[in-house]
Amino acid sequence: MIFSTTILNRVVATSVVTTSIALSPFFGAIAQAQTLNGAGATFPAPLYERYAREVKKKYPDLRINYQAIGSGGGIRQVIAGTVDFGGSDAAMKDDEIAKVKNGVILVPTAGGAVSVVYNLPGVNNLKLSRATLPAIFSGQISKWDDAKIKADNPGANLPNQTIKFAVRADSSGTTFIFTNHLSAISGYFKGRVGANTAPKWNLPNVLRGKGNPGVAALVSRTPGSIGYVEYSYAVQNNLKSALVQNKKGEFVAPSLQSANAALATVSFPNNYRVFVGDPAQGYPIVGLTWMMVYKQYANASKADAVKKWINWVLKDGQQYNDDLNYTRIPSNVANRVLQTVNSSVKP
Repeated sequence: MIFSTTILNRVVATSVVTTSIALSPFFGAIAQAQTLNGAGATFPAPLYERYAREVKKKYPDLRINYQAIGSGGGIRQVIAGTVDFGGSDAAMKDDEIAKVKNGVILVPTAGGAVSVVYNLPGVNNLKLSRATLPAIFSGQISKWDDAKIKADNPGANLPNQTIKFAVRADSSGTTFIFTNHLSAISGYFKGRVGANTAPKWNLPNVLRGKGNPGVAALVSRTPGSIGYVEYSYAVQNNLKSALVQNKKGEFVAPSLQSANAALATVSFPNNYRVFVGDPAQGYPIVGLTWMMVYKQYANASKADAVKKWINWVLKDGQQYNDDLNYTRIPSNVANRVLQTVNSSVKP
């Protein structure tokens, strides 16, 4: 599969995106304006804000309200039936899918990198090996001048300072992507923390922030801290991102190009659910994000509005992904998803 590699500037996303978008006849005339309410992951919030702004130019009768509350919140609201669509970077599990009484379709919309961000004045291009990174986040390393970090960074002026950890306070798909990778490369981390949207961090000096913006803010104002955020939040907040060692032994910085390289060999099954733990190449901490839509809606106008929205996202909307440093969903996969949505979403 081919992903775009153009790197442009990202747009700042607020935690709540509320934009009016237009709907014109496509699956049949919709007699009046429709509002679609969505909630979930903060990882794709900059992208969904851009989607909403751009689609407004084409379809003026549809209102899209998206609240960036975290992937766990998005899944819970989909299960409860309180939203028209959800957002998550952690694909729904089988038991979660079984709880959705109207059925659910996972719609992949983008991929991207999770940056390991840090605040160490005077230390640039910090390198973290496959042994060191999980050791830090499992509590085995507690000081910045630990011998393992020094071995990764010969000549760096690492301070004799206690490491402070910035993690998510909410249930988070970004956290899942991060812990899924660390679990894939470290048996100790997997046994102690594991791949989870809301793990129990058995760490000292833990700071908790809500959403990607909250973690980015904590790292920005806390010298000696380390955390993880979706790549755009690292860029937008001028945070330093560590070079992380991949399966080939290369130390790689997060970027659209390196995320594309990592995701280039991903194969999408029939339910479009993919877990990327330890890619063979590129930047190793990467994942996908999904919109979750129901198979059945209350009426024909709502079902048609949802299909219109998803069709725009996977056709016209994908051109904006690389503008904001997200990978695109390959056209052959997008076409498969649209066949599923157009045939399965009904009133």
